[in-house]
Amino acid sequence: MKSRTRLVGFVLATGALLLAGCSGGGGGKDTADGTIDILVVKHGLTGPMADMGWVEELEKKAGVTIRWEEVSADWSQKKATMLAAGEVPDLVVGGNAITNADLATYSSLFEDLSDDMDALPNVQGMLDSHAELSAMATRSTGEVYALPSYRRYWPETISRQYINQDWLDTLGLEMPTTWDELFDVLVAFKEQDANGDGDPDDEIPWDWNPVDPAGFAAGQPTMLLGGLGLPTTYGGGQGYVVEDGKVLNFLVDERYRQVIEFTHRAYAAGLISKQVMTQDYSAFQSVGRGDGDVAKVGFSWGWTASDRFGAQLADQYTSMAPLQAEAGQSTPVTWNYDTENFSPNHIVMSASTADKDGALAVIDAFYDPEISVQVLWGDLGENVERDGDGYTVLPPTDGKSDPSTWKWTTTLADAGPHWIRDDVDVEPPADLAEAVEQSEPLREALGNVDPGTDIYPFKYVNISTEDQSTITLNDTTVLNLAMTAFGRWVTEGGVEEEWDDYVAQLEGAGLPQNVEIYQRYYDEYQASRS
Repeated sequence: MKSRTRLVGFVLATGALLLAGCSGGGGGKDTADGTIDILVVKHGLTGPMADMGWVEELEKKAGVTIRWEEVSADWSQKKATMLAAGEVPDLVVGGNAITNADLATYSSLFEDLSDDMDALPNVQGMLDSHAELSAMATRSTGEVYALPSYRRYWPETISRQYINQDWLDTLGLEMPTTWDELFDVLVAFKEQDANGDGDPDDEIPWDWNPVDPAGFAAGQPTMLLGGLGLPTTYGGGQGYVVEDGKVLNFLVDERYRQVIEFTHRAYAAGLISKQVMTQDYSAFQSVGRGDGDVAKVGFSWGWTASDRFGAQLADQYTSMAPLQAEAGQSTPVTWNYDTENFSPNHIVMSASTADKDGALAVIDAFYDPEISVQVLWGDLGENVERDGDGYTVLPPTDGKSDPSTWKWTTTLADAGPHWIRDDVDVEPPADLAEAVEQSEPLREALGNVDPGTDIYPFKYVNISTEDQSTITLNDTTVLNLAMTAFGRWVTEGGVEEEWDDYVAQLEGAGLPQNVEIYQRYYDEYQASRS
C-alpha cells in the first residue's frame, strides 16, 4: 500500500492537452471501431500496461481492443487541462483520479451509468453487495458517474508508525512514548552512529512521505495529531475533521500549530531529512531501504515494515503505539482511521464515447471475479495461483521485492477497478497479514475512534455542484496559503510569530464557509443513518 495522495483538481494548468493524440471521448472519433481509449493513472512504480497479462483477458471478455494512455506523474495539472478543454477519453481509470469535486464541476463530460446497469451485471452485483458501495457511487440526485472498488481484507488504517529497534537496542534506548522522548531518541540516532557503519553522519533520524500541494496524506507529520486526541483519515487531506459532532479544519487549529512547532524543532536540530520537502516518492522509498543490510532511517510511517524499509531491513523495525504529546496527558490518544476496503471513483466513462457498448463491456469486465483478483494482485501464474474455486496470492517471483512493492510493480493494484467478492476464497499476500499484526500497538488508539461519528464521511457524501464549486474555489486559496506555510514553517520556523495573521488569511479565504457546508452535509448524513 503506497502513499495515497488525495488528488484534488484545484490547479488550473495551461499548456498542451494531455490527450492531443488520443481519439476517445470528445477527441473526434465519430464511429465505433472496436477500439476503446483508456487513460489510466498509475502509481510511479507500476510497469507498462502491455506487460500485464490480464489486459488481454479484459479485451477478450469485452470484445474490444484497448489503447492505453498511461499517466504516472503530474496528474492534477494534466487533469485540469483535460477537463477545462472538455476532452475526456472513453474511460478514465485510477483510484479517485476523477474526484467527487471533478464530477460536481464537470458532470456533463461523464456518462451517467445509472441507466446502463442492465449492461453492467457485475457492477450491479457489487453495488448491491454493500450499502456503502451504492452510497459511494450514487449522487444525491441519483446519477452514477464513477464506480468504486471493494477489496475486503484491509485493516482499519493504512499507516503504521515504525522505529528502528536495532538502533534502540544498540544505543541502549527505551521505546519513546511521548514527543519529547522521541526527540531525545532521534538526537541519539543522529549523534551516536546508530547503524554502526562507522559513519556518524549518514543516519536520517526521521523521514516522511512527500507532501503534495493538494493537502496531506498518510505517513506525514499530521499523523502526530492523534497524540493530541484529534483523529484524521488518510493523513488529514485538506484538514477537515470532526470532533464531538462538529466539523472543523485543523489547518487553523492550535493542535496543528503544536505539531508544526515540534516538527520544526526536530528539523532545526538536524533530525529530519534535508530532502523531506523536495524528494519524490521513489527517492523517499529508496532512502528508507538503506544500503544492503545497513539502515539509514530511524523513525517513519508506512503500510508495513517490509513495504517501507524493504524485505532485507524489515526485521530491524518495530511498529509503535501512537505517541502522547505530553507525558501523563488526560486527552486520549487516537490514530488515523481509514475505510480502505471501500474505495471511491475508480473508473468513469466519457459522455461522448462513440462506442458506448464497448466501453460498458470493458467496465463490467474489470469487475469480473477473476479479472478483479488479477487487477489487484497480478497475473495468474506469476502473481496469483488458482486453487479450485479460490485463489492464493503468491510471493514475489524476483526473490527480492516485498509483497506490496511487487504488487504495485506488476499490476494496477489498489488503483484499479475491482470487486473482491465476499464469497470468493482468497489467500491474501503476506503484507496484509503483516499489516494486521503490526497494527496491534494501535489497537487502543483506534478504539478511541468511532468511525461512524468521528471521521468525516467523505466517501459517502455527495455534495451538490453549487456547494462543491464553492468548496473548491475556497480551498484553492486556502491550500495555496496553508501548504506553502507548512513547508516554510517546518524548514525555517516562524509559526509562532505568523500564526494569527495566517489564521486570519485562511478565514478570509472562505474556510469558515467551507466548514459550514461540510457541517450541513455531515448532519444530513448522520440523520439519514438514525
